Amino acid sequence: MSSSSKMASREGSEIEGSESGSEERGMFEYFGWVYHLGVNSIGHEYCHLRFLFLRGRYVEMYKRDPHENPGIKPIRKGVVGHTLMVEELGRKKVNHGDVYVLRFYNRLDETKKGEIACATAGEARKWIEAFDQAKQKAEYGLVSGSDTRSKLNMENELNLEGHRPRIRRYAHGLKKLIRIGKGPEILLRRSSGLGDSFRSDRYFGGNVDDAIEPHEWKCVRTINGIRIFEDVTNFKSGKDVLLKSVGVVDADADTVFEVVLSLDRHKRYEWDILTGDLELVDSVNGHYDVVYGIYDPNYLNQWKSKKDFVFSRQWFRGQDGAYTILQSPAIHKKRPPRPGYQRIKIIPSTWEIRSLNPTPASNTTRCLVTQMLEIHSHGWFRWKKNHNSNFEKTVPYALLCQVAGLREFFGANPALTFDSPTTVVHSKLSNSSGVSSEFEEGEVNDEFYDAIAADSSSSEDEDSDNELDLIKMDGKVKLKNVSWAIASLALRHNSVSVGSSVLDDHTSPINIDASQFHGSMCQGKDETDTNCWTSPGGQGFMIRGKMYLQDNSKVMGGDPLLKLLAVDWLKADSNIDRVALYPKCLVQSEAGKKLPFILVINLQIPAKPNYSMVLYYAADRSVKKDSLLGRFIDGSDMFRNARFKLIPSIVEGYWMVKRAVGTKACLLGKAVTCRYLRQDNFLEIDVDVGSSSVARSIIGLVLGYVTSIVVDLAILVEAKEESELPEFILGTVRLNRVRLDSAVPFEA
Repeated sequence: MSSSSKMASREGSEIEGSESGSEERGMFEYFGWVYHLGVNSIGHEYCHLRFLFLRGRYVEMYKRDPHENPGIKPIRKGVVGHTLMVEELGRKKVNHGDVYVLRFYNRLDETKKGEIACATAGEARKWIEAFDQAKQKAEYGLVSGSDTRSKLNMENELNLEGHRPRIRRYAHGLKKLIRIGKGPEILLRRSSGLGDSFRSDRYFGGNVDDAIEPHEWKCVRTINGIRIFEDVTNFKSGKDVLLKSVGVVDADADTVFEVVLSLDRHKRYEWDILTGDLELVDSVNGHYDVVYGIYDPNYLNQWKSKKDFVFSRQWFRGQDGAYTILQSPAIHKKRPPRPGYQRIKIIPSTWEIRSLNPTPASNTTRCLVTQMLEIHSHGWFRWKKNHNSNFEKTVPYALLCQVAGLREFFGANPALTFDSPTTVVHSKLSNSSGVSSEFEEGEVNDEFYDAIAADSSSSEDEDSDNELDLIKMDGKVKLKNVSWAIASLALRHNSVSVGSSVLDDHTSPINIDASQFHGSMCQGKDETDTNCWTSPGGQGFMIRGKMYLQDNSKVMGGDPLLKLLAVDWLKADSNIDRVALYPKCLVQSEAGKKLPFILVINLQIPAKPNYSMVLYYAADRSVKKDSLLGRFIDGSDMFRNARFKLIPSIVEGYWMVKRAVGTKACLLGKAVTCRYLRQDNFLEIDVDVGSSSVARSIIGLVLGYVTSIVVDLAILVEAKEESELPEFILGTVRLNRVRLDSAVPFEA
């Protein structure tokens, strides 16, 4: 990777390149093959192979690679505006092949939408990051007011129609061309090779989670070079035992995800000794399916008859690029018990896959793969005590050995790891003979979602000219799954106190009388209370320390800056917005109006009915305008979306729910839709959890166990500059075994 392109991976920084003296300096171009999904004028669905070119904020779509076909004209053009939203819909089966779908829409008008799809989850991730960078540039131009063209584009975007000004010189002088994915001949073979030349702005180097895990892992055995760990937290409790196998695989996380999720029997035979024979039963959505498998008992002597099983798989990718897969036994009407087979339940397990930095001695791509499962304590303790060979003949052992099988599989198939589809080409755009460096006046009148959603002028135009369609493709796509790896580092027990630098130290703090504020959910008195909230300290969370930009170090959080006043647990038929404006809200009370500042966090939870968990935090002094919090309160939505961070931690609960929620910080403004209301002495943030298919999937799992879990949340404003460090926790909340039926109907 060149030094100039490496700058794109710096967290929170604006993309800049090596060229100076130009306002377009350092801009990237992304190009590659994608599938254009849609419905034609007669109602038939289509999936066309297209070459997509993203240059700055402008998008072109071609039937062929313009580099190889000089003079070819794009069939579609569009502009990435500040209202563009990109949603990852997950995997979809199209014409007997699996693709990963991205949905584009305008947040001001969701009727403006369109879809593209990628051959692999890794390529979908890179396109998401590419469009996110383009959107950031559009937003930056609007806020700074430094670009006249940006202002004109803003006017056009708000009207969603109109005439574009001339922008002939916009694409001149671009220095970086980033290719995403392989050419059509590779897509036809459905290759799973993925590259790592392009790096996102997320940090992959550390394995320190943002909340302290309640597990205590002890290595109890090494099998085929793979470490087996036992959770010894509840060693004497008599509960089931949590085990995990951990190994380093010489491949990138995207590729490993493809292989683990793949149903290709021939490839699974090379590494999976238990679940090699799988077939798809049902695809619930892009992140959830049900599979059926059979097993020949000859390889496990304790089994005397053939076995079959049905289990569900749920997967997602975190903002740090890590994948998580949840596997649970299931029942499905399409696969009743089979004659001659004994139906068994596969032990619940998870896969967690996280990228690692290359070793100093080589540039080899690596990832940490963890498989975790729960087994009965009686058999496990007996095996540990006697060290007999029975454990090697059990299903848990076969599952734990899958990590070793994966490692050897990639060792024997280096082409899967090193055949990189992503390359960085250093050449000026003007030298690319096959790509037009100008946008003709009047041709770029549509937003990007309009362009990809619009029907072609005729069906012959779309389907003619030797169209490469997905239906012509032979071979299968490898499936990918999401998981994050488990590794722990020594924690620095530093308490961070920054109140004096954020709140006005020239005024005396007021006394906040908590008895004057009440919400619909009661405050807990001790740990035995249920269906209640408390406000824990920040010691259970890891936040960025003063030297984070130099050594990526995180420190233990200190006491929250803001005081949690009350919690409302509400329900309604639709999302509850702008809670703070309603007369009965505590913000509108006489006591609330006297507070210097109130932060309202409205977590909108999709269900039937919809729920809202509303958190009210207060400051005892006014907030300094020039502080990070002050700039967040009165800043733009773009700034808020880039900084609003939440850290979750399941303190008690089912272990698979813990793995699904994780302990990594999430920038909510980038993961889901957040709406901000700034008035008087308060800022309200409405967090629409249902706006993301991944978030909906996770919250659906959590709601199934909500009465048995204890969850901690920490609210922060992310620090990205040295002057903003160290980070501080705005507020925390602990929700203790919440009952859904206790939610109070919301009265407008």
